[in-house]
Amino acid sequence: RRDVFLTKEQIMNCMLWVPNWDGVIPQPAIYKPRPRWTGKQLISMVIPKEVTIFNGTDSGESAPLKDEGLLIQAGQLMYGLLTKKSVGASAGGIVHISYNELGPEGAMAFLNGVQQVVTYWLLQNGHSIGIGDTIPDAVTIAKVQAHIDDEKAEVARLTAMATANELEALPGMNVRATFENKVSMALNQARDKAGTTTQKSLKDSNNAVTMASSGSKGSSINISQMTALVGQQIVEGKRIPFGFKYRTLPHFTKDDYSPEARGFVENSYLRGLTPSEFFFHAMAGREGLIDTAVKTAETGYIQRRLVKALEDLSARYDGTVRNSLGDIVQFLYGEDGLDAMIIENQKLGILNMSNTAFEKKYRLDLANPPEWFKHDYEFGNELTGDRPSMTLLDEEWERLVHDRTRIRAINRAKGNEEMMQLPLNITRIIESAKRVFNVKANDRSNLRPSDVIPAVQNMLDNMKIVRGTDPISLEADANASILFK
Repeated sequence: RRDVFLTKEQIMNCMLWVPNWDGVIPQPAIYKPRPRWTGKQLISMVIPKEVTIFNGTDSGESAPLKDEGLLIQAGQLMYGLLTKKSVGASAGGIVHISYNELGPEGAMAFLNGVQQVVTYWLLQNGHSIGIGDTIPDAVTIAKVQAHIDDEKAEVARLTAMATANELEALPGMNVRATFENKVSMALNQARDKAGTTTQKSLKDSNNAVTMASSGSKGSSINISQMTALVGQQIVEGKRIPFGFKYRTLPHFTKDDYSPEARGFVENSYLRGLTPSEFFFHAMAGREGLIDTAVKTAETGYIQRRLVKALEDLSARYDGTVRNSLGDIVQFLYGEDGLDAMIIENQKLGILNMSNTAFEKKYRLDLANPPEWFKHDYEFGNELTGDRPSMTLLDEEWERLVHDRTRIRAINRAKGNEEMMQLPLNITRIIESAKRVFNVKANDRSNLRPSDVIPAVQNMLDNMKIVRGTDPISLEADANASILFK
């Protein structure tokens, strides 16, 4: 939690559970009136120094005041809370990056460290959930009831229109299907509005909310069902059907299309369900149970047949994928030869940038260099007006513009999407190099364009994925490496 601070005694006890701890307690986050440490400092002790993650906030702030989003810089948790998204088995999480940077041992060391520290913390502080976490206040109850009443009135209006034959059929539906569709929409809206109201009314310290937001168990839907209302019960994708003559149960009159008679549960689990609501809920639950059992059997059998059919395929040293007889199945694994384990979701950041911003960030004119150039570069004065360097930089700039246009064309189907699945996180490689060679942000650079640009170009030219000089090989090679290059 953001309001938890640790005393020196507490932090010392926790530190003793950090594997390979060097015996040095970090500087406290608060000095006066008494030294206090934060949980962020504690968890940073087990995050590998190689890990750098930035997940921005929805508002896009770089330093959010409410501690939203997540920033881990060189193994230090700067802001944000660790959730299942960043520590769990998800792409781009700490475990994934630790594995890519440090191999299986590094990922294992992180998992062990986190478990030791978190287990000790829970041993001291615990976490439990009780019925009190599901009880809404009077204002919330009134608001939820108002939402339900509004939508029930809307259903009554739709029913009256359908009865008077005034309901206009939607495209591709008859009047009955249109009626069902509109009623379902109204009732789902009641559930969503009530759920949102409940979510807003619960405090951050609520244990159910803590569990849902951290991703350990449950979701916002579970919380709103416990607290606000359970909502419409669905059987075979529709509201509860008429199992008896023109009615769902003998306890309702015939031809009753009202929400209650067709499986809308307006009570929460906390308040308890009426007998008919309970019955409808059992119907929907039974369907889910059978569905799960059948799906397990079906997917298991499909999986077994797939594994049987593909068990002798392997990627060989010549880059091809072959079966046990040596027959070629793919000339290149996955058509591009990339190992899916090292691919990461990375943001390009250049597709949506305006031409002016792009030029300002990536173009360097040595004939008329910007003010910072001479201060930040050791050879700033020497390079100003240097013809060979100017030619190199201009060629690189033209390549960048060409690449950007090409990737925009490839990416047109995805619209403004900047995220791409790419091998090698170049930004992180640079950050790691800066850390290893102790390069500070304000250090002067002693790299010349005449050294850097040809070296990068040389590396890209040497990166052959499909060998061969025929048109097909050349095209396959270009396709396999275009995003990376």
